[in-house]
Amino acid sequence: MASESTTTFNAADHLVGRQVRAGAGERVAVATPTRSLTYAQLLAEVRTVAAGLRALGVRPEERVFMCMTDDLELYVAILATMYLGAVAVPSSTMLTGAELGTLVADARATTVLGSVEFADAVRTAVAAAPEVREVVFADEWDRLRGAGELAEPYSSWPDSPALWLYTSGTTGLPKAAMHRHDDIRLVAELYGRQVLGIGPDDRCLSVAKLFFAYGIGNSMFFPLSVGAMALLEPSRPTPALFAERAARDGATLLFGMPSFWGPLLAMDPSVVPDDAFRTVRQGVSAGEALPARMFHGIVERFGVEVLDGIGSTEMLHIFLSNRPGAVRPASSGTAVPGYEVELRDEHGAVITEVDRPGELYVRGASAATGYWCRADVSRRVFLGSWMRTGDSYVRNADGTYSCLGRFNDLLKVGGIWVTPSEVEARLLEHPGIAEAVVVGVRDADELDKPVACVVAKPGAAVGADDVIAWCRQGLAAFKRPRAVLNLDELPKTATGKIRRNVLREIARSELVADPVADPVEPPPVAPVSG
Repeated sequence: MASESTTTFNAADHLVGRQVRAGAGERVAVATPTRSLTYAQLLAEVRTVAAGLRALGVRPEERVFMCMTDDLELYVAILATMYLGAVAVPSSTMLTGAELGTLVADARATTVLGSVEFADAVRTAVAAAPEVREVVFADEWDRLRGAGELAEPYSSWPDSPALWLYTSGTTGLPKAAMHRHDDIRLVAELYGRQVLGIGPDDRCLSVAKLFFAYGIGNSMFFPLSVGAMALLEPSRPTPALFAERAARDGATLLFGMPSFWGPLLAMDPSVVPDDAFRTVRQGVSAGEALPARMFHGIVERFGVEVLDGIGSTEMLHIFLSNRPGAVRPASSGTAVPGYEVELRDEHGAVITEVDRPGELYVRGASAATGYWCRADVSRRVFLGSWMRTGDSYVRNADGTYSCLGRFNDLLKVGGIWVTPSEVEARLLEHPGIAEAVVVGVRDADELDKPVACVVAKPGAAVGADDVIAWCRQGLAAFKRPRAVLNLDELPKTATGKIRRNVLREIARSELVADPVADPVEPPPVAPVSG
C-alpha cells in the first residue's frame, strides 16, 4: 500500500507501456470502424497528449472531465490523464448541459475535453463550473500536440487516485466513486483473466460505453492488460450494427446487457443472420439480471453462451458471475475470485439459510475509496471492508445467487440508475400536473420500466405523449417515463405518505407489458429539446 511502501505503480503504463516493453508494440491495441492504433502508436499518443495536458496546466491529482464519444480521442485522453498522474473523469454523453454542469462543478474539474457532437451541452456545463480553465474539443486536438512527449509516467502509488466515475448507484443523486490505479490492475486480473480467460488473441466488443465502469473494463482494462484488441464503436449500439461489426472484425468477447440481448433476439434473420457471431467465443451480460429466456435464446440461435453477472461502479466491475460452461440461467452465479459476498437482513445480521432473501454485501480489493465529498453517504455504503449494494438477493441451493430487485425505490433502466425523485421534480414543473410519482413496473422479462402516475390540475388535460415529451426536454432521454397513468388522486397513508407499493400494483394491473424491448441504449448524441 502507498502508506506502507514507496513502490510506484501507474495504471496507464501498466496497460500500455508494459506491453510495448514486452515486445507487443506492433500488435493492434484499439480499432474503430475507420482508424486503429498499435500498442507502440497508442503509447506515443498517450505520451503526447499527457504532455499537452501538462502544458495546459493540468497537475497530478487534478480532475480532467470528459464528455466524448467512444473514439480514439477519448481512449487516449483517459490513459494520458492517468499517465500524467491526474484523475480521468469520463462522463455520460446522455446528460443535458445542466446535468453535466452539476458534475463538472462537483468534480472541481480544471480541464474539460469534449466531442464536437456535445459542444452545446459542454459549453452549458462549463458556464456553471467556474473552476474550469481550459476546454478542448476533439476538432481542436492539435492544441494537445505542441509540447512533445512525456517520456516517463508520473510516479503514482498503487493507492493514488486514477479514475472517478459518477453513479447514482446505491443512494440516488450522482456522486463520484473514486478509484485507485491498483483497482484497474485488480479487475483485469480477477475478472478479465480468471473468469473470462482473456488472452492476447481476443478482440473485445462492448455495448456499454467507456464512461460506464462496465464499459471501460470491457474496452480498455481487460484487453490492454493482456495485449489484446479493443473494438470501439462510436455509434449507437444497435443489434444490426454490432452483428456487422462482430463479423467484420472477428470479435471474440461480446459484452452486452439485457436491453441489447432482447432486441437482438427479436431481429429478423435477414437482418442479423444466425451465424453473425460465429467468431464470438463468449458473451457477457451485466447491468440488470439476464432473463432465462434471453440466455437460452442466444445460445439456441447464435450459439453464444452469455455469462450473467453483477458489478457496480463502486467495485469497478463484475464481482459475482456465472462461469464458462457452468451457467445457471436466471442467476448471477458465484463470487468472482478475490471477492466475497454475503446476504444480510434489515438489521444487518448475516443470513446463512438457502432461499431466504437479504441485501447483498460485497468486499474486495477493487472497492472505491469512497464518494467524493459525500462523507455521510460513504459511511452508509462502505462499512469497513464491506460494501452495501442495495440489491435484494437470494442464495440458491447450488451456491449461486439470484437477484430479486432493489431494497429501495431506485430504478435500473437499461442498466442505468434512475432516481424517481429527479423525474418527479421535472413532472411537477409541468403546468398541468398537480401531483406526480414515478414507480417501476417490471415487463415480461422482469426488467424495470418507469411509469409516471400523475394527478392533473383542475381543468387541465394531460396526455401521455405530452408528459413524456416534457420529460425529454428537461432530462436525459433514458430517464423519461415509458408510460403515464392519469389518476384522480394518489393513494396515501394517514400521515400523507405516498403508498408507492399501491401505485406499483395499480400500474401493473392497468398497463399491458410492451413486448418490444427498449432501444439498446439512448442514442449517444447531444441531448436536444423536443
